[in-house]
Amino acid sequence: MNQGDKAMDRFRRLIISTIATAALTLAGCASTAIAPSATVREALAPSGTLRIGVYVGSPTSMVKDPASGEARGVTLDLGKELAKRLGIPSKAVVYPKLADVLVALKEGKVDFTVTHATEVRAKFVDFTPPVLSLELGYLVPAGSPIASVADIDRPGVRVGVSQGSTSQVTLSRELKNAKVITAPTLKDAVGMLSQHQLDTYSTNKAILFKMSDQLPGSRVLDGRLGLEHMAIAIPKGREQGRAYLDRFAADAVAEGLVARAGERAGLRGAAKTEPH
Repeated sequence: MNQGDKAMDRFRRLIISTIATAALTLAGCASTAIAPSATVREALAPSGTLRIGVYVGSPTSMVKDPASGEARGVTLDLGKELAKRLGIPSKAVVYPKLADVLVALKEGKVDFTVTHATEVRAKFVDFTPPVLSLELGYLVPAGSPIASVADIDRPGVRVGVSQGSTSQVTLSRELKNAKVITAPTLKDAVGMLSQHQLDTYSTNKAILFKMSDQLPGSRVLDGRLGLEHMAIAIPKGREQGRAYLDRFAADAVAEGLVARAGERAGLRGAAKTEPH
């Protein structure tokens, strides 16, 4: 084989290798827009309908547009999109609070939600990688003497948290002087702040900013206590659909579905850092 033939042979091998590499890359990054198998559909929605577990008051779950009454939220919108890609109908199952959604998920009464991925919750539900990170903070009512996070942990300060929330567990452990008080629902929490039954309320800032809209003069304190890493959660025992769901979670971030759902729901308080 002369030099010209050898060069052409190397070129052909390079082209074949490049094509093969590209094909493998595309196969590994296959979008969930591709129709899933019947096994995947049955695993993720055994009833034939994707039951989306939501609670009212959080942009990450479900809120209603005050003008049109249209329901919006990251959980709701992502659930509808997943059902669309699965080729099945979806149904929103509405609960008063997050704790009820988690119980329903554990018992297999709903198939899908988006919530803070914690080690405790991972014992009874399965999570995808995070799709969104939110700052944790405090909301204080109008006229509050509390100026910063440093003013919280003092005798006589009443800190509200959602019943069954991560904040309830964390702040009950970390606050040494302030008193932690649970509110049954977010609606109750707004009322307790307005009636001065609470001095402040703590959860993720997406919820706090939404609550502040209902409390004239209230404000979300600067700074953050930490981050909540939000991920898609499904009941245990649905391994046949896990790979597809993980790809969907990645697609939802890459395609801007999460960002658009948050924008539609008026979500504020997202962390500037990438989810990890």
